[in-house]
Amino acid sequence: MNFEMTENQRMIQDMVQDFAEKEIKPNVLKWDEEQTFPVDLMKRMGELGLLGVLVPNEYGGSGFGYFEYVTAISEISRVCGAVGLSMAAHNSLCTGHILQFGNEEQKKKYLPKLASGEHIGAWGLTEANTGSDAMRMKVTAKKDGNEWVINGAKNWITHGISGDVAVVLARTGDLLDSHGITAFIVERGTPGFSGGKKENKLGMRASETAEMIFEDCRVPEENVLGEVGDGFVQAMKVLDGGRISIAALSIGIAKGAFDAAKQYSKEREQFGQPISKFQAIAFKLADMASEIEAAELLTMQAADMKNRGEKMTKESAMAKYMASEVSCRAANEAVQIFGGYGYTKEYPVEKFYRDCKLCTIGEGTSEIQKLVIAREILK
Repeated sequence: MNFEMTENQRMIQDMVQDFAEKEIKPNVLKWDEEQTFPVDLMKRMGELGLLGVLVPNEYGGSGFGYFEYVTAISEISRVCGAVGLSMAAHNSLCTGHILQFGNEEQKKKYLPKLASGEHIGAWGLTEANTGSDAMRMKVTAKKDGNEWVINGAKNWITHGISGDVAVVLARTGDLLDSHGITAFIVERGTPGFSGGKKENKLGMRASETAEMIFEDCRVPEENVLGEVGDGFVQAMKVLDGGRISIAALSIGIAKGAFDAAKQYSKEREQFGQPISKFQAIAFKLADMASEIEAAELLTMQAADMKNRGEKMTKESAMAKYMASEVSCRAANEAVQIFGGYGYTKEYPVEKFYRDCKLCTIGEGTSEIQKLVIAREILK
């Protein structure tokens, strides 16, 4: 495997760095403090092709693969993890689910608007009492003529209020039946579908996380994704790809924290010399750099397998697990290197410190990743 950057990756890296520097960096603190989800920014990202990175050209997307996707997310997240998270959820989950399992009519109807940023996507799997234990979901969909009637609530949904199109998983069969769950496309404005409580979070505060509520929400038969009963199996495959995006998000946050810490260590002087000259600090930077590169290689391995259409359940779980944990260690050490200044909002590392934790929780906790890895290696 050769993970040297391709021409496309370099082009995307330059474009995203320029965009993040001009459009995101000046607003990071404001959006974070006010918990503003920057919808206008998402639209501009759509115009740049960042909301349809993996969508083929024929459906209005950028037509790239997972190497370019990882590069784009990590470069955005280097500046703001919250924007990176929203980009990842839009691309991998909602858009990714329709791309992977939608029929031709559904792809033509929804993908162009999602790829251009005209529509923002949401994906509804998690509920208040079903996080890791997704098969116990209580949201139901019952057939009534040519329609399905959805009832219940989804929690912790990225873009739960602002999303224009949602892919929603609902129970259509018996409890704990892995073939008793179906995926539906639900459009904002459908009677009975509304956004609920917005979460007040520790980090990732500029990425909207909210409830989605369904009260006798009627969805036409043509909005079923794939076959009735295949929703859970589909969701697990979508999450395999989604883990690569959370790994990329984690790497971006880790790199942002490392960059800030390295720069500060060269400028900050104690005892008559820059603190980077002290072995205690230099070794922290060496550990951070080594772990970030290791996590990035695992992520690119999973991306390479995904590009080639190979099964990469184990590899994507390893990448997500390692990268998210590395992200937290890097952010923690960055705050330590900054000392008291790292604890203030004047410097960026306190935000990396708050944002990184979500990476060990969202799209499968670190414990669930270990469970997935263990199952795969013990087969």
